[in-house]
Amino acid sequence: MTLQQRITHHFSESIKTKQDTLDNLGSTLENAAQKIVETLVNDKKILACGNGGSAGDAQHFSSEMLNRFERERPALPAIALTTDTSTLTAIANDYHYNQVFAKQLSALGQRGDLLLVYTSSGHSESILHAVKMAHEKKIRVIALTGKDGGSLASILDKSDIELRVTSHSTARIQETHLLMTHCLCDLIDHQLFGD
Repeated sequence: MTLQQRITHHFSESIKTKQDTLDNLGSTLENAAQKIVETLVNDKKILACGNGGSAGDAQHFSSEMLNRFERERPALPAIALTTDTSTLTAIANDYHYNQVFAKQLSALGQRGDLLLVYTSSGHSESILHAVKMAHEKKIRVIALTGKDGGSLASILDKSDIELRVTSHSTARIQETHLLMTHCLCDLIDHQLFGD
């Protein structure tokens, strides 16, 4: 395969993954945006987390809420649990890395908040512990997952929403998670502030 063929292959696979996700999750994505809006209207906040590239997605969502997405509007309350290196390293050092989000959530999360998790595998222990903590604190969960949903899919409850990209390529999953994040941001702005 030539370099140009490889480029074309990546673009084609990304387009196909996104189209498949739209076909399978369009209405679920709408429901997720409505849950986030409901959380914000009730003066609660969004807490977001993920590992690696998924940490970048969590931070991206939080920054779009706190600053703005595509138009001027008031700041919206969102916290990325992935950004405080002193806290992350203290928890990982003193306890275990799998507690880095759960421990923050135990202190910062309140009933009625919403936890937004990103995981392409669904097997990240730190995400599994965060979701369990969210359930203990009566915090709803929206999970952007991939592949077969991993271990996370089996611990989500009826009030949670899973947005699963069924690709087996981490790159394709993360590209689609970014598009879904932008869709959520647009839908949130539209519902809260109109056209």
